[in-house]
Amino acid sequence: MKKVVLALSTVCLIAFTSCKEDAAQKIDDSKVAAAADRDAASSVYPVLTFNKSEHDFGEIIAKTPVETVFKYTNTGEAPLVITDIKSTCGCTVPQDWSREPLAPGEEGQFTVKFNGSGTNKVSKAITVTANTEKGREVVKITAFVKPDPNAPAQATPLSPVIK
Repeated sequence: MKKVVLALSTVCLIAFTSCKEDAAQKIDDSKVAAAADRDAASSVYPVLTFNKSEHDFGEIIAKTPVETVFKYTNTGEAPLVITDIKSTCGCTVPQDWSREPLAPGEEGQFTVKFNGSGTNKVSKAITVTANTEKGREVVKITAFVKPDPNAPAQATPLSPVIK
């Protein structure tokens, strides 16, 4: 057993001391500089800044379509690319945004259409997916939906009579 341990120790000693070349000599300084530049550039993100984070339509009559425009600016240091804009339901439709890169300092906008569905206080979130640091930004719309006074009254079901 002592011979096995002694043999393994000798093999490990030879393996660790056999590399005579200095590893620092193999490093290419131009590649290190290029990697540092790449890493610095990868930490620069666009910043999506909205003119408003929430829009309140106030009181609206049920089923009345309304719309608003959200304007945004790229306040970061890299080009902004919006890949998708979605809402929490089909009654809210975001549209008309540019899929082209937006340079730092440039502005853009998108429209949100709401069909007035729901009752009482309604709040909907619109998620903007972009190449920002967080990857997603959220804006909201709210409204107080009142019933249509001209809509026919719905009959309420009568309870059965038990004898």
